[in-house]
Amino acid sequence: MSEESAEEPAQGRRVFLNHLDSYCGRSIGEYLSTCVVGASLESIEDEEEEEEDNSAAEVSSRLKEGVYQIVGTLSKPQSTKPSFAEEIYAVSSREELLSHLLECEIVLYNITEDTNQIEEAMWAASALHMEIEHFTRQKLFILISTIMSWAKSKPPDPEDPEVAFTDEDYRRRKAHPNFTDHINAEKLILKLGKTSKRKFSTYIVASGHQYGAGEGVLHYFFKRGWLSETPAIPIFGDGNNFIPTIHILDLAAVLQNVADHRPKSHYILAVDASIHTLQELVKCISKNVGSGRTEKIPTEDALLSKDLTQMHLDMLLVNLRMESGLVKESFNIKWVAQEGLVENIEQIVKEYKQSRGLLSLKIFVHGPPGVGKSTIAEQLCKHYKLHHIKSKDVISEAIANLEEIVAPKELATDNVGEEGEGDDGEEEEQGENVEEAQELLDAVKENMEQNAGQLDDEYVTKFMKDKLKSMPCRNQGYVLDGFPETYEQANDLFNFESEDEQGAKSKIPKYDTLITPEFVISLTASDEFLINRIINLPESIVAGTHYTQDQFLKALNVFRELNTDDKTVLNYFDEIEIHPQFIDEEKEELERQAAEECLVKEAQEKAEQERKEAEERAERMANWEEWNKHLEEVKRQEQELLEAQSVPLRNYLMRNVMPMLMQGINECCRIRPDDPVDFLAEYLFKNSPDI
Repeated sequence: MSEESAEEPAQGRRVFLNHLDSYCGRSIGEYLSTCVVGASLESIEDEEEEEEDNSAAEVSSRLKEGVYQIVGTLSKPQSTKPSFAEEIYAVSSREELLSHLLECEIVLYNITEDTNQIEEAMWAASALHMEIEHFTRQKLFILISTIMSWAKSKPPDPEDPEVAFTDEDYRRRKAHPNFTDHINAEKLILKLGKTSKRKFSTYIVASGHQYGAGEGVLHYFFKRGWLSETPAIPIFGDGNNFIPTIHILDLAAVLQNVADHRPKSHYILAVDASIHTLQELVKCISKNVGSGRTEKIPTEDALLSKDLTQMHLDMLLVNLRMESGLVKESFNIKWVAQEGLVENIEQIVKEYKQSRGLLSLKIFVHGPPGVGKSTIAEQLCKHYKLHHIKSKDVISEAIANLEEIVAPKELATDNVGEEGEGDDGEEEEQGENVEEAQELLDAVKENMEQNAGQLDDEYVTKFMKDKLKSMPCRNQGYVLDGFPETYEQANDLFNFESEDEQGAKSKIPKYDTLITPEFVISLTASDEFLINRIINLPESIVAGTHYTQDQFLKALNVFRELNTDDKTVLNYFDEIEIHPQFIDEEKEELERQAAEECLVKEAQEKAEQERKEAEERAERMANWEEWNKHLEEVKRQEQELLEAQSVPLRNYLMRNVMPMLMQGINECCRIRPDDPVDFLAEYLFKNSPDI
């Protein structure tokens, strides 16, 4: 720690950070805006005791007076100003940007996300360095770089590949070919900081791949798992490369410590304590966000994805073991995820959902057979991207999974080739439970044989509960189609499995909020309406379903019997205060028919109106053409009349006027009077008294 930082009173410091609207800039800026200047100089225990002793008002006042004041630029001009930022600079020239940088005591430049910022960071450090003689107090320049500037470094111990790089090895680092600009920026900025450290000090913070709070480079895997559009999440290459990582808020804490401590070492590795491979990271994400399946694909195929850039792929294929002694031993960090992503995956998934506004939606659709439950469920699933849960499909899937577990090893090996090599850990785990799976499968098959293909509620409930607890259903949500049908089934499905989980007994059932639906929709209709609907269905739809006359009537009678007792499935939801929303499908059908008729009528009226308008336009065009023809004919007749009327006058002029006029003109030419017109007029009057 420098003497200046030790003697300086804790007052607000102006901190510049580029691209405050980016993933990294937003998280770091928001974190630093809540940090008291010099707070990391105290031990975490002392800080916690002080917060407990001080009143809330005192803590709030202290925070406002001594926190870092964040200013900076935006990557997109149209972005809104972040709430934590004191001021946003929309700079039009570098001279203007330099004037803003000179107002700040600490300048942070992040070059981990946008390579276009590298040149600007180098210029900013150089421009500030040229102004050193005008500095009245020390300025701090921190470059947030990436461990990709180490990607091609030779191992510290060739004989022991498990030996990790440390901060002291930075002089031996060698960058990935696509990250040479990053290492050049690091070297320049370190060099500029050696001229006059008391006035201008520079630091390089080489960040591991950032995760948490919405995700950065790992967002690709979270998105693939969340959407569940493919059966497995890809692992590029063999997946055995080690990836140094750090939670974005832990990176922000490292920057806070650099600003407060001003350590002697000017190159700092910012990585957590984890040593995880790409395969371990992707498997963990898949298990906690997606279906749990992974597959290995060639790195060349990864470039075909529109969601991955070359920069992201290079980062995911890096193979480095790193540890930061300085961060671990000298800095005072209240870690968010010191042990890494895998050990803190539940918290990371929670952050991902919150930051991206991802909320699950759980719906149960209830109603008699033929009322349209499946149709509505499919529409809801399509609109909200939910999972359609039908008991028949769940049972078939569960039996198929059990058969896959107990299948011969050779068959399992064949399946690996189809699904990818990423399920080794899952297969080992399943292998430990082969006997248990075999027992369950035998019991299920025996039960189905005894019940004419039907399965007892005990097994159906177990399979349904396992399905609802799967990560896709927990993350995106689901639509339960018609199951549970009874109060007992609902109680077994949604309630906690043991008394210990339930806690103290009460009149209201203790249900598992993780899998219990938030909305219950009950479709109602009369028997007559349902029977008429089924009768009017085409044979192609009815064939192979339970909508045949006998089966349908039997299913309808069973439904009515189950829903006339005091304890029905809807009563269960009423008891846990999830009150069903009733929709009269018969009324809805009438309204739909009325709406359709109205639309048809409107369409017919519109078509009729358009037809009339078209006829009127055609009639107007015909009348216009006829009028134009008449007009042309009138003009022609008028012209002929004018020509006919002009013939006598022309003959009179030629016979009586023109000879005398020619004589007058000749005489005028001979005499050449001063006023030829007056002369010609007098000549005509004298010699032609008849004119």
